[in-house]
Amino acid sequence: MIESTDNAKVKYIIRLRDKARERRKENCFIAEGRRMVRETPMPLLKEVLISESYMADPEKKKEAETYFKNNIITVSDKVMEKMSGTDTPQGIMAVVKIPTYDLNDIINKQNKNGDSIIICLENIQDPGNLGTIFRTAEAAGVSGIVMTKDSADLFSPKVVRSTMGSLYRMPFFIADDLPAALADMKAEGVSLYAAHLKGKTDHFHEEYKGKIALLIGNEGNGLSEESTALCDKLLRIPMAGKTESLNAAMAAGILMYTAYSRREERL
Repeated sequence: MIESTDNAKVKYIIRLRDKARERRKENCFIAEGRRMVRETPMPLLKEVLISESYMADPEKKKEAETYFKNNIITVSDKVMEKMSGTDTPQGIMAVVKIPTYDLNDIINKQNKNGDSIIICLENIQDPGNLGTIFRTAEAAGVSGIVMTKDSADLFSPKVVRSTMGSLYRMPFFIADDLPAALADMKAEGVSLYAAHLKGKTDHFHEEYKGKIALLIGNEGNGLSEESTALCDKLLRIPMAGKTESLNAAMAAGILMYTAYSRREERL
């Protein structure tokens, strides 16, 4: 059992927790909490760290040993508190390999009618927005998410927690050059729609047939001119009162579920 907060393993975990550069270097991130750790696909699981008090619970101990077998490292409660990124640690965390996906796999994933929905995110900065979009995308049957490298770090503890496990099930591609990725998508027959303040067509008037991508821009600046110019249509989300724009995750959710409902009507 690890009892010292000066242990090299403990320092490694803290670096992975706190530093995006370390996560990129090691190609790993930290998942914390009973649900997130249990939902981690076994091929991605490197090791599981569990507190002494967690293992003192017979039910939790049996579950952990059944699921994780020899991957378990036991640590003192003091060490777990030091490594945890939350105020109230659940007593279990894991080092997880970062999964990778190919853009073409996302583009070509379709349902039996040949329909697909892709979400494209340009410089989404709020970790909560990013995590919520991943969860909503899974629920709305999205094929995958394409996002810019300048978006919030997908593997930061806050984003990982807010995905509630959808991170493991929603394919994603982090683009160095979003306009280039959009151009590749158009070349493969993907129609590009954007939620945009200059949109003339109400979002619920579209049929969203075939392979489509829904573009969501930065919370403060919206979609860049370069990405906007590649869009086939700019969509408007009607708003009452004096509201000028919606939260990025809310706008994404509205478009995803509108497209999802149209697709379900055709099945």
